[in-house]
Amino acid sequence: MRLLTRSLITVSIVASALPAFADDHTFTGNVGLFSQYIFRGLTQTNEKPALQGGFDYAHKSGLYAGIWGSNVSWISDGAQSTGAGSVSASLELDTYVGYKNSFAGDWSYDVGYLRYNYPGSYPSGFTKPDTDELYGQLGWKWITLKYSHSISNKTFGIPSSKNTYYLDLTAAIPLSDTITLTLHGGRQKYKGSNAGTSNDVLSYTDYKVEVAKVFAKDWTVALGATDTNAKDSAYTVLGKNIGDNQAYVFLKKTF
Repeated sequence: MRLLTRSLITVSIVASALPAFADDHTFTGNVGLFSQYIFRGLTQTNEKPALQGGFDYAHKSGLYAGIWGSNVSWISDGAQSTGAGSVSASLELDTYVGYKNSFAGDWSYDVGYLRYNYPGSYPSGFTKPDTDELYGQLGWKWITLKYSHSISNKTFGIPSSKNTYYLDLTAAIPLSDTITLTLHGGRQKYKGSNAGTSNDVLSYTDYKVEVAKVFAKDWTVALGATDTNAKDSAYTVLGKNIGDNQAYVFLKKTF
């Protein structure tokens, strides 16, 4: 009887604590099917479909962390295109942690750390593209300005590229309760040099326009287009510039 009483008391304490825990902690997830994966204006899947998804944790203080993944082909495609050897790396797995909050009414900020991981099988001497970035974002209503700074010396596989950065301005304009128009412009700036050649030849500007609609419960469908001024000499893979103008659609579910 004493054991049963203690068990009931324990269950009661845990049950009473659950609402407070739920108020302080939030767990969310997402999964989506994309006609292709485009990152900073560059197709990552050679214009082929991508399955993407992730999980996020957030504390009411503003602290958050998460993990996100997608299939990719740009690493193996690039190795094949340049004759760098056989590479088997078909996954991007990102992990991140940060802090965000709002102030002065409509203003917000977000700072954090992001790790791009590309697990796989690489030949000896191949430069793995795993990359670490620190980022900071300032927002006002539906407009955000974000700066991402690489602390890796081999940013996305480019040797001696520490301090490379990406700056982007995005406006997610609400056209209605369920429809959003997103306009985006970004600048990828590579620093350093390799074998006497400046990495700046890899720098480029990208643009994006997207219309998304939320329907049913937590479902989103979207149509978008991107373009860049990435140089053919730097971004041609398997006979195509991966930064050329692209269109995409996606269907995503959040939960």
